[in-house]
Amino acid sequence: MKGTSPMPEKESLKKVYAVDLFCGIGGLTHGLGLSGIHVKAGFDVDSSCRYAYEKNNQGSVFVTSDIRDIHFGDIAPYYEGAEVKVLVGCAPCQPFSAHMRGARKSSAAEDCSMVREFGRLIREGTPDIVSMENVPGLEKHKTFDELISILDEMGYASDYGVISCENFGIPQRRRRLVLLASRLGGIALPGAAGKQMTVGDYIRHLPQIKDGEASKRDPIHVSVALSRINRQRIQQSKPGGSWEDWDEEIRNECHSRGAYYPAPYGRMSWDALSPTITTQFCYYSTGRFGHPEQNRAISIREGALLQTFPKGYKFTEKDKPFAIREIARHIGNAVPVKLGRAIGKSIMEAANV
Repeated sequence: MKGTSPMPEKESLKKVYAVDLFCGIGGLTHGLGLSGIHVKAGFDVDSSCRYAYEKNNQGSVFVTSDIRDIHFGDIAPYYEGAEVKVLVGCAPCQPFSAHMRGARKSSAAEDCSMVREFGRLIREGTPDIVSMENVPGLEKHKTFDELISILDEMGYASDYGVISCENFGIPQRRRRLVLLASRLGGIALPGAAGKQMTVGDYIRHLPQIKDGEASKRDPIHVSVALSRINRQRIQQSKPGGSWEDWDEEIRNECHSRGAYYPAPYGRMSWDALSPTITTQFCYYSTGRFGHPEQNRAISIREGALLQTFPKGYKFTEKDKPFAIREIARHIGNAVPVKLGRAIGKSIMEAANV
């Protein structure tokens, strides 16, 4: 499949090849590509991610596979000719998220198994450099301790910690746990780079649309239709405010009890960070996802830009119908591209490139 490829900031003097596990639509892959790393393949169980992954990352192959069903021998061919072998991944993270503290133990156990499978593949193949990105809550889980123990036993130098995405030009309040490990010598987490950006810096330029409407020039610039009462609510919502700004008659009973979180049904502010872009950012009721000025939730394209996907990133085939919910899920699950680029720079430094 023909597609676009990120232009690296500098050409690598070494052949640094990577495989991206749990790759989704390629946020991490694209960011690594910008740093000069050649991501040869992305593995993911969700085949609906294939088009966006391969279309925007030329030379990277999407492999539909459950990580539990593969061995390092299935990955090894993608490292052919490599001087430095890199294995990266972001296991599904919802049960470790702050808003999922009450999730069923079975869900958390499922996530634990994905992290353990990542550790198993490291044991089997001993890649030169390893990186994992996830939610901060994972750091407190014993599964993460087990992974660190594996790396220590195998002689990896490692560094890990929770970093704030706003320090890398990502206009979100988004904190992520990043792990880097190397058998080539020391390795360090990326340091802050670039000025802090805002919602306005990324989406103010887009044309106006109404709720339920798509831009004629960009079908991904589309917003979910609002119910009658939610149209009334967003008209009374203030940037950075909450449901407390509404008239009493359009509040729910839970609002009247005063026990409801302030963020749902909120508006973003032009001159501030956005909230974390989740898989449901397209819905006005699920967070502070109201547009700063227009009476609608942010569009799919706006969510993608806040995740620092390039404006030309393709999420659907031309003229082919798509489900807004599915594309929002893809974007919300992705690693922000600029975070992937920062991680890639640290990997390239450890590889002495």
